[in-house]
Amino acid sequence: MIDAIGYISAIIIGIILSLIGSGGSILTIPVLVYIFTIEPILATTYSLFIVGLTAFFGAIKNIKKGNIDFKIGLIFTSPSLLSIYFTRRFILPSLPQKIKITDTFYYKTEQLILIFLALIMVLAAVSMITNRNNSIIKKEINYFIIIIEGLIIGLVTGLVGAGGGFLIIPMLVLFGGLSMKKAIGTSLMIISLKSLIGIIGDFQLSLNIDWPFLLSFSCFSLFGMFIGLYISRFMSGEKLKKIFGYFVLSIAVFIFLKELY
Repeated sequence: MIDAIGYISAIIIGIILSLIGSGGSILTIPVLVYIFTIEPILATTYSLFIVGLTAFFGAIKNIKKGNIDFKIGLIFTSPSLLSIYFTRRFILPSLPQKIKITDTFYYKTEQLILIFLALIMVLAAVSMITNRNNSIIKKEINYFIIIIEGLIIGLVTGLVGAGGGFLIIPMLVLFGGLSMKKAIGTSLMIISLKSLIGIIGDFQLSLNIDWPFLLSFSCFSLFGMFIGLYISRFMSGEKLKKIFGYFVLSIAVFIFLKELY
C-alpha cells in the first residue's frame, strides 16, 4: 500500500514538472525519504536521476515547439554545471555525519539537508502562491546576473537534489528577456543538464544504487510527464500553481516538524 502511494506520487511529480516547469523535483526527496525510507543523501542522487530524466523528455518536447532559448540556457547552465559537480563531488562527501550546534546539541547532516530542502520548499511555495512569475516585467538581458544565479542554483541543486525550476524561471524572464513559455522550456533543458552532471559526480563515488527501483520510479514519473503534456492542451499550468504551492508548503511544514522535534 505504501509503495503504491509512492509510485502514484511519482506520476504526480511528472505531471507537475510537465505543466509548470518546476516544483515536481522538490517533492521527489520527501517521497523517497518518508515513503520509501531511503537515506537522505542517497535520495538526493536518486532525485537528480529521476528529475533529470523526466525534464530531458520534457525539454525534447519543448524543442519541437520552439520553446527553448539555447543561448541563454547555455550561458546559465555552464557555471551551474561547474557548481553542481564541485558540490556533489567534493563538498557533500566531505560533510561530517554530525554538525555541532552547541556543546550538548547537534544535528545529523542528513537532518540539516532535509531542513534546508524544507526552506527551499517554502520559497517555492511562496513563489507559486503569490504568482510572482506573472508579475515579472522583462528587462534587458543581464549576463552577469545570469552567471551568478547559475552558480547559486547549481550549489542548491548539488546539496538537496532539487532542480530549482521555481528560481530559474523568474530569472530567465527577468534577466534573460524570455517569455514564460520559453522560460519553462529552457528551464527543463537546464534542469536535465544540471542533473546529468550531478549524477556523474555521484557515480565517481561508487554509491550503492538500487537500479531496479530507480528505473521503475523514473518510469512512473515519465508517465506523469506525458500525462501532463496531454493535460496542458486543455489546462494552463498557471491555474494549478497556487493549489500546488499550498501543498508544497504543507509538506515543508511536515519536514520541519519531523526533523526539528
